[in-house]
Amino acid sequence: MSGHFFLIAEKSKIFFILQDQAEQFFRSGHTNNWAVLVCTSRFWFNYRHVANTLSVYRSVKRLGIPDSHIVLMLADDMACNPRNPKPATVFSHKNMELNVYGDDVEVDYRSYEVTVENFLRVLTGRIPPSTPRSKRLLSDDRSNILIYMTGHGGNGFLKFQDSEEITNVELADAFEQMWQKRRYNELLFIIDTCQGASMYERFYSPNIMALASSQVGEDSLSHQPDLGIGVHLMDRYTFYVLEFLEEIHPASQTNMNDLFQVCPKSLCVSTPGHRTDLFQRDPQNVLITDFFGSVRKVEITTEALSLDRDVTGFESK
Repeated sequence: MSGHFFLIAEKSKIFFILQDQAEQFFRSGHTNNWAVLVCTSRFWFNYRHVANTLSVYRSVKRLGIPDSHIVLMLADDMACNPRNPKPATVFSHKNMELNVYGDDVEVDYRSYEVTVENFLRVLTGRIPPSTPRSKRLLSDDRSNILIYMTGHGGNGFLKFQDSEEITNVELADAFEQMWQKRRYNELLFIIDTCQGASMYERFYSPNIMALASSQVGEDSLSHQPDLGIGVHLMDRYTFYVLEFLEEIHPASQTNMNDLFQVCPKSLCVSTPGHRTDLFQRDPQNVLITDFFGSVRKVEITTEALSLDRDVTGFESK
């Protein structure tokens, strides 16, 4: 009898260990990932902003987020610009070894489609019924969303196409609409622009973590000048973030605190900032892949499930 009880105890111990592992597996509470990647700048001299966005696009695809869950907005087509000495390419390194445009880029909003109105409509879901699925953010209350933006900005605003701007108040209200409409579980906002920290100052909705390339009063600087093309290929902050992401794989245990340390002022020249007071979890417990990767999880239950007889009969044949 003692051996029998020992066996039961061991099985119970194993069960609780597995249950604990399952709870850790689901600790983020999300079942799907989305990314909204936005370049707001036109004109050849803003080449780096397109390269920034395409580089992030490449990284999230590599880590498992499919095109069906990415909304890519590019205000200009640098790959087909007449000034481009290497047509159909966009490079992010001055040695021109990495073409981030590639063969399978799916741009959802391009050129003059990239407006403040369209961006806000994508976030809030207030879009015409005729809008194709590829232009929609079909997230829900179990979605973790990465929103990356790059362009020219100032204290409390980000310019779109040099013709209009979105303010930090408009962005904060859009995120609140998303929360009220249960369009996200957790949201990571990253912006690479001058005075970027001003864009997250007005956020007030739950479960938002925000990062910026510069503080209020600071410029975000460019990086990787290329004499052949005649422009800078990247911005400093995004360059070092992507260098960090290259070391990440889908099973990585690297957390958000590591991302906060990516670009110190000695490298960025500007002072990157972050905001976590609205976020419920400790950033140390938030994996990079909770936002930059994709999940394909199953729900684990301890309850017995009865299968339909027709199903069991079909499987026995």
